Amino acid sequence: MKGKLILASASPRRRELLQQIGLEFEVLTSDAPEITSETEPAEIVKDLSRQKAMAVKEQWEKTKSPSDAVRKNTLILGADTVVCHNGRILGKPKDEEEAFFMLRDLADATHKVYTGVTLLGESLCHSFSACTRVEVYPMTDAEILAYIATGDPMDKAGSYGIQGPFAAFVKGIRGDYNNVVGLPVSLVYQELKNLGQL
Repeated sequence: MKGKLILASASPRRRELLQQIGLEFEVLTSDAPEITSETEPAEIVKDLSRQKAMAVKEQWEKTKSPSDAVRKNTLILGADTVVCHNGRILGKPKDEEEAFFMLRDLADATHKVYTGVTLLGESLCHSFSACTRVEVYPMTDAEILAYIATGDPMDKAGSYGIQGPFAAFVKGIRGDYNNVVGLPVSLVYQELKNLGQL
């Protein structure tokens, strides 16, 4: 990166993915409410990623008081991921019961995972999204309950992490695997390159 990169996310998976491609960054998070008037999944995640990036930018400028030079050379990366199935948006489950019903709905079916990304700078606000199709094998109620008992689904959109124990139930994917994990890092890299940031 030519300047500074701030990741506006507490997600350990997003941190790992950015580290995997060799980007240096710092992490700042905000408790911005996830509310949007958008109705299409790709637009929802872009809007929410933009809100997260803007909230972190505002917080960073208030608490760090960066110089004009630092401000001009800093990009904030916001991201948001949702699962979409049968016209319903599935975010993180509120509790184990909701996780159970989400997983039961996803079993033996194909769904889409959308991640929106915003790169926000002093004079830049660039948002984009990626979509990956995921096909899931049939799952028994006992298998769903055993997976929920691992605790893995509770902090993930759609109640599952493709990179964890749920991998046993993934029949196939079409698109970017890392997008399902939480960040389409190859697309992020290409967008940074296109913006002259690498």
